[in-house]
Amino acid sequence: MYAVDLYGRVRRACHVDGTSKSEAARVFGIDRKTVAKILKHSVPPGYRRSKPPVRPKLDPFVPIIDQILEDDKSQLKKQRHTAKRIFERLRDEHGFTGGITIVTDYVRERKHRSREVFVPLAHPPGHAQVDFGEAVGVIGGVRRKLHYFAMALPHSDALFIKTYPAETTEAFCDGHVAAFAFFGGVPASILYDNTTIAVAKILGDGTRKRTRVFLELQSHYLFEDRFGRPGKGNDKGHVEGGIGFGRRNFLVPIPHFESFEALNAWLEERCLERQDEVLRGHGETIGERLLRDLDALLPRPAAPYDACHKVSTRATSISMVRYHCNDYSVPVAYAHREVQVRGYISEVVIGCDTEVIARHRRSYEKADMIFDPMHFLPLLEQKVGALDQAAPLQGWDLPGEFARLHRLLEVRMGKKGKREYVQVLRLLETFEMDHVHGAVRQALDLGAIGYDAVKHLVLCRIERRPPRLDLEIYPYLPRARVQTTKPASYMSLISGAPS
Repeated sequence: MYAVDLYGRVRRACHVDGTSKSEAARVFGIDRKTVAKILKHSVPPGYRRSKPPVRPKLDPFVPIIDQILEDDKSQLKKQRHTAKRIFERLRDEHGFTGGITIVTDYVRERKHRSREVFVPLAHPPGHAQVDFGEAVGVIGGVRRKLHYFAMALPHSDALFIKTYPAETTEAFCDGHVAAFAFFGGVPASILYDNTTIAVAKILGDGTRKRTRVFLELQSHYLFEDRFGRPGKGNDKGHVEGGIGFGRRNFLVPIPHFESFEALNAWLEERCLERQDEVLRGHGETIGERLLRDLDALLPRPAAPYDACHKVSTRATSISMVRYHCNDYSVPVAYAHREVQVRGYISEVVIGCDTEVIARHRRSYEKADMIFDPMHFLPLLEQKVGALDQAAPLQGWDLPGEFARLHRLLEVRMGKKGKREYVQVLRLLETFEMDHVHGAVRQALDLGAIGYDAVKHLVLCRIERRPPRLDLEIYPYLPRARVQTTKPASYMSLISGAPS
C-alpha cells in the first residue's frame, strides 16, 4: 500500500500540472493502473476484498462450528468451547486437516457478528425497574450471603436497596413496600425479569401468567407491570447497573452489622446521600431529576400491603407445622387441624380459622425445629413421664430457681411432684415471668414447696397483699412450737435461777 505522500504528489501532477497518466507512471515509477486508482481516491482506500475468501479446508466444517457455538449459548459461560477446543474436536472427531488459525479467525468473526446491538432509550419520569442482587456480609458475627432488593427509577437514576436473608416471595413483596415508602409513591409501571415469584408461566404467545401473590401486590398498589425477554438481563439495564453500583460502593468492604435492620438503615442513608451526585451526561443532581419522577408517581394507599407468603397446611401429631423446610410448633390443642401460615421476613404467624395461635421467629436454616415450650405444657401435665426428655423444653432459658423447685418437688413427691412443677410452669400462660419467678423464689425461701403456694404468692404479688399460707399442708416445713409465757419465767430472769 502506497503512502499518502505519494497520493498527494501524483494527484497534483495530474490534476494541477496537467501530467498524463503514462508520464506520471514513468516519473513516479508505478503502474498506470495504480495512477488511475490514485486519481480516484484522495487517500489510500485500503485493501478491499471483492468477494468472500475461499476456504476449501474449513468450509465443509462451518455448519459443525456454528452448531457448537449455538449449543454453547445454553451452557455456563465458564464452560463453553474455546476456539482451540473447537479445533481439537474438528480434528479428532470429524477429520479436519486444516490449521488452527483459520478456525480461530472464523470463531472470532462469528462471535463478533452475533454480538447484540442496542438502541439508546429515553425514560419518561415515573417508571421503575426491579431486580435482586447477591453479596456477602457478616450479620451478628456470622458470615452469610446477602440477597438485596433493588428498585431504580431510570429517569433520575435514583436507587433504593434493601437486604434480606433469602430471595423469597415475602422479601419481594416487602422490598416493594419499603421502596414505595422510600420514594413516597408508586411508579406508574415497573419492569421485571421473569422471576418465578411474579411469573407462574410464560405462555406460547409470550404472555405471562402471573402468580397470585404478585397479582395481589399489583392490585393493592395499581402499578402496571412489564417483563423483559427471558434470559435477557440487559432489558432492564438501569437496575442491573444499580445492583452493580450498590455492590461495589455500598457492600465493599464486606459489611459487618449486628442485624439486617441495622444494615438496611445504613444502606438507606447511602441511597439518600447518592442523590446529591451529578452523573456523567447530566447537568442536574440525581435528587433534582428525582423531583420529576416524584411528580409522576401514583399515591400510596392508606395501608401498606401485608408483605407475607400465605400457605394452608395441617398441623402434625406432634403439634408442628412445616413451612419452607422448617417445623414450627402450635398449641397441642391444634394438632391434626388445618392451619394457615403467614411467612414474614423475620416472623412466622400461624392461625386457625380467625384466631392467631402461634408466633415464631423466622428461621432460614434447613430442617430446623422451632418450639414454644408453652405450647406443650397442657400435654406434659397429662404425660408427666415425658417431662425430662421433652424436646420443646430443652434449652428453655428459665431462672435457676425453677430448676431447684423442679428438683425438690420430684424428690419429695415423685410423679405428683413432676405434675405440680408443670402446673407451676403453666402459670406463665396467664401471668408475667417476673411475677411467677418472684413467687417461686419466695416459695423456696419459705419452704412452701408446691403449686398452690406458688399460685397464691403470684396472686399476692399482683394484688399487693401479704401472703396467708396455711402451712399445715406443707409437711416439709420445720416445725417450731411456741409455749405460752408464764410470769415465773420473768422472775427467773431477775433472780438468775433457772425456770
